[in-house]
Amino acid sequence: MKSVLRLLPLLAALALGAATAAPLRWAAQNDILTLDPHAQDHNTSNTIGTHIYEGLTRLSRDYRPEPSLATKWTYVSQTQVRFDLRKGVKFHDGTPFTADDVVFSFGRITQPQGTKQTYVSGIKEVKKIDDHTVDLILEAPTPMLLQNIISFPIMSKSWSEKNKTTSTQDYKAKEENYASRNANGTGPYKLVSWTPDQAVKMTINKDWWDKTTSNVTELTYLPIKSAPTRVAALLSGDVDIVTDLPPQDFFKLKEDGKVKLLEGAEIRTIFLVMDEGSDELRESSVKGRNPFKDRKVREAMNLALDREAIKRSIMRGLSVPAALMVPPGVNGYDAALDKPVKPDLDKARKLLAEAGYPQGFEVPLHCPNNRYVNDEQVCQAAVSMFAKIGVKARLIAAPFSTHSQTFQRGESPFYMLGWGVSTYDALYAMQAWGHTRTTGADGNFNFGKVSDATLDGLIQQIKFEPDVPKRNALIREALLRIRDESLFIPIHHQIRPWAMKPNVDTIHRSNDYFEARYTTLK
Repeated sequence: MKSVLRLLPLLAALALGAATAAPLRWAAQNDILTLDPHAQDHNTSNTIGTHIYEGLTRLSRDYRPEPSLATKWTYVSQTQVRFDLRKGVKFHDGTPFTADDVVFSFGRITQPQGTKQTYVSGIKEVKKIDDHTVDLILEAPTPMLLQNIISFPIMSKSWSEKNKTTSTQDYKAKEENYASRNANGTGPYKLVSWTPDQAVKMTINKDWWDKTTSNVTELTYLPIKSAPTRVAALLSGDVDIVTDLPPQDFFKLKEDGKVKLLEGAEIRTIFLVMDEGSDELRESSVKGRNPFKDRKVREAMNLALDREAIKRSIMRGLSVPAALMVPPGVNGYDAALDKPVKPDLDKARKLLAEAGYPQGFEVPLHCPNNRYVNDEQVCQAAVSMFAKIGVKARLIAAPFSTHSQTFQRGESPFYMLGWGVSTYDALYAMQAWGHTRTTGADGNFNFGKVSDATLDGLIQQIKFEPDVPKRNALIREALLRIRDESLFIPIHHQIRPWAMKPNVDTIHRSNDYFEARYTTLK
């Protein structure tokens, strides 16, 4: 009897803990690609990673860089920035965070098999001063340094060495490593498990260095490809929040008022990439040459696309037809320049004939079917539009995990991509997909083999120009160069409303990063 009485306070405490614990289930359509924080610049993977891993800086509520694993930074000179590291921080396995981890992580993220080198662009070296101080040695003055390193996750050197994962995962080669399936960061949540295509489960890090107002103690991410199934799960209470509400459901849900909606644009542009570098276009009807090398062909493709029809019939009005390759809300965007050409099929056919393709040509069009809003439907519409000028695009739709590996291996001559500008500055986007590909940050996501010397020169100037008006003028010139040379086929900028149960209180993020630390359950 005495033993039972002694157990009563413990049982009461456990019951109280269970009552106050707040699990949250969050759903969207695509799964993460990997847990390796340096492998893939993929928004969903990065969003999950943000809960587990941290950088020297992080994004504030108003999208500005603020201290994270660094408490402050001082410019020793224009090319040397000293970061004071936060003391007392521990990784999830209990080991202390030190300067050695920052130096190690820099070496790891710069490995060529990853796609996140852009975030450390301009950094020549990370030098350890002492256990809690590092200097970032820059190639030249780097205006976007603090914004870039927000997305430079710090890994534990000792954990990586212990688990033989000092090399970044080569995702395109279908490689797996310990870090691609396991995680050990310093962030507010610890990884519990990842079952691909089913769930990512996390639990609160009670030893996190920062204070939080969130009461979300358990976080589960559920990739649910089917739009009707996602919405049904929300309405039935099986999930608490959906961060990619389908346009076809938005107005109905808004009218019936059963769920809470957060409306907002996303800083993401959806576009088509053409292989402009190969001498022969892969799996095309054209042999011995590449139509996409000719600006006239690229212009014809742009003229064939009816963006307003896509907005009206597929996006239900929830898109912004695009001419520029960066969206509203990003430094460098200018609405006056973002005026898409109206479809002109006669001019498009004439341009194709002048380029030597009077009958058009055939080419595969690779598209994801679970990544962007109505992505496969948009591609289907584009296929029918291109057919009107004689370009027969053969649609190949696949989950984003497969789609991404295919284009990164250079096996997609024509494909859909969406790009969110996580730094809120146009340089990040243009440098990644617009600069001639190198082994470093320049062109690290340029799988269309775009190579334009004029654009390269502008990007190099933008990287290091400290004068804001001069820099913005260079960005304008670069965006116009991309537009007027038809180096890509922009479709639209996404609008991304979130839907949630009435008891969920959170903030809409234009970078599409749902963050549990900004969320409470009532």
